Amino acid sequence: MAQRHVVVLGGTGFVGRHLVARLLRGGDRVTVLSRGVDAGKRRLKPEGASLIEGDVADANFLAAVLDDADAVVNLIGILNEKGDRGDGFERVFVGIVDALIDAMQRMGVRRLLQMSAVNAGRGDSHYLQARGRAEQHVRASGLDWTLLRPSVIAGPGDGLFCRFDGLLKFAPVLPIGRADARFQPVWVGDVVEAYAKALDEPRSIGQSYDLIGPDVMTLKQIVKLAARGRGRHRVVLGLPPSLGKLQAEVGEWLPGKPISRDNWRSLQLDSVSLEDGLRRLGIAPTPVESKLPEILAGC
Repeated sequence: MAQRHVVVLGGTGFVGRHLVARLLRGGDRVTVLSRGVDAGKRRLKPEGASLIEGDVADANFLAAVLDDADAVVNLIGILNEKGDRGDGFERVFVGIVDALIDAMQRMGVRRLLQMSAVNAGRGDSHYLQARGRAEQHVRASGLDWTLLRPSVIAGPGDGLFCRFDGLLKFAPVLPIGRADARFQPVWVGDVVEAYAKALDEPRSIGQSYDLIGPDVMTLKQIVKLAARGRGRHRVVLGLPPSLGKLQAEVGEWLPGKPISRDNWRSLQLDSVSLEDGLRRLGIAPTPVESKLPEILAGC
């Protein structure tokens, strides 16, 4: 049987590095596409994967590198955009998906696994709305698609526990807005296993899977857990809505945008689901708390 060739967009990112390594272990040939890779990310690329750099928003570039692909995984995403108009999210989520669909249709590549998010298309967040439009375009593409929609993803080097770990190092008191917002953090290993299972399972075509962990945690509980994992005693102060919104306004202008206006809009919706996509794919969800030492070791 011929070796399967999987092309991964965003394969040098947090989830992508784990997924590429998993696909290589499974015997796949993997090509990673990236707009540009710095020396640090290049060193993190798993040995055995090919790397091609180019404009992943250009359908002609994508078509040229998909000539012998059997499947495509699109993991490209951003958590914040420059400004607050929604055009950055639109370019990254919808524009790249449209270019990818065009290229796949031209080259006769049918299998697409698309990263999305719990709550895609809901609420007022530019991020979630763009995710939702990307989903609509994938569903209407005529390709053999699968949508994977995680809650917040936890793992070494993540943007969840590691982000708070950095803040808690210097802050004895950490004020946060929407401290009662609920999440179901999902272990990155379970997320990449879901992609691998979906690639192997023809019944996943035309399906969407909410990828959630087994435990519902508030934002405050997540922050406290990050502190406890380091043996730190920290006070986490939940802000009233007016001050939480003000915090997001200020954060919009801080380096790295620790919180933005659009993050605040996303926080108005709990990132939880009644649909357990991991179990539908035959994966027992991993309690994230059991992985905390491994997560923090990678921060």
